[in-house]
Amino acid sequence: MSVINDSSLYPRFLLTGFPGLETRYGLISIPIFLVYVTSIAGNITILFIIRTESSLHQPMYYFLSMLALTDLGLSTTTLPTMFSVFWFQAREIPFNACLVQMYFIHVFSIIESAVLLAMAFDRFVAIREPLRYAAILTNTVIVGIGLAIAGRALALVFPASFLLKRLQYRVINILSYPFCLHQDLIKTTVSSRWVSSIYGLMVVIFSMGLDSLLLLLSYILILGTVLSIASKAERIKALNTCISHICAVLTFYTPMIGLSMIRRYGQNASPIVHVIMANVYLLVPPLMNPIVYSVKTKQIRDRI
Repeated sequence: MSVINDSSLYPRFLLTGFPGLETRYGLISIPIFLVYVTSIAGNITILFIIRTESSLHQPMYYFLSMLALTDLGLSTTTLPTMFSVFWFQAREIPFNACLVQMYFIHVFSIIESAVLLAMAFDRFVAIREPLRYAAILTNTVIVGIGLAIAGRALALVFPASFLLKRLQYRVINILSYPFCLHQDLIKTTVSSRWVSSIYGLMVVIFSMGLDSLLLLLSYILILGTVLSIASKAERIKALNTCISHICAVLTFYTPMIGLSMIRRYGQNASPIVHVIMANVYLLVPPLMNPIVYSVKTKQIRDRI
């Protein structure tokens, strides 16, 4: 078996679209293209409306801007390789380019998880301390939260690329998706992968795992606060402010859990199922978030 461990010679990686459906890539690419156009246009629209509408210059919408920026980053990171596979059937990607794409995919995913947590904290403060809401979530605090979110993601994922570069690979390596993911790259190595695997697991635990627990805690506290409100109408009004965020959380975590389950227990499933789940995980949140917030936010809906 031919392997490469010389830093001057990099292995070749081949991306995979939908195995067995290569002759239909032109047709398959149409809905994918529409998803990308809708996602990018929707998130740019959200950013433009929040920027130009002074009534939306509030903490909740600043966090929504962070979410829209993250979704834009996630969409533009996967777009080049997605269409190189489906439009030009150019499957090969340089090793360093694959590492860079993997880095930014995971960075933006971790940032999105953290932004959703920050938005839950925002809703808790708005419901628990409505009179002190603006005083607690000042612009300085929001900027600090944003920098902490970005810094954590960049720092957590940064060592993963170097750990992967230390491993040995075959001369030609076939990936499972039309983009590069950490768990997929690890599968192609022919050397010991336990350090990279353990580090990847720790990153997931201390990012999305921790965020999901804190999200659950936030909504337990929000529910407790809402139930303590005497007026039924006020309780409904308070819960209604959380619906968009709950939809965004479900849109993000449901595909991620589905992808994890299919990777863990779906070894006998068709490779197409794995590709579909990976595409849903990366494409659906950037598509649905602007739609949900446009429908549920009157100011944004009116401007559109």
